[in-house]
Amino acid sequence: MIKLYSNNTVYVIGRDKTRKDNDLKKQSKTFYIGFVIDTETDEIVDISCSTTPITNEFISSIFVGKYFDKYYEEVEEEIKRRYLGISQKSIVMAYKDALKKYREVKEKLV
Repeated sequence: MIKLYSNNTVYVIGRDKTRKDNDLKKQSKTFYIGFVIDTETDEIVDISCSTTPITNEFISSIFVGKYFDKYYEEVEEEIKRRYLGISQKSIVMAYKDALKKYREVKEKLV
């Protein structure tokens, strides 16, 4: 079995319930983003979300390489500037939810 991620990574999932008019509602009532984060550097090394493949790749281009040590308003601004779909708010809320969970995990690791 090939290991894709180092032992110092964790997988944290953030979610947001989708709105009635959200295009993601057809797939799921909840929007998820899973973040693979290096706990030594807090760098986001990969993501996956409950969307179509092209949307997943696009959202990945916004997050991968960024850091998860704190909330970055610039990330939210980039989402608002670049992602013009109706699920824009769900992406931001899932990011915030995952960040909250990651902080809890980091406190336990220290």
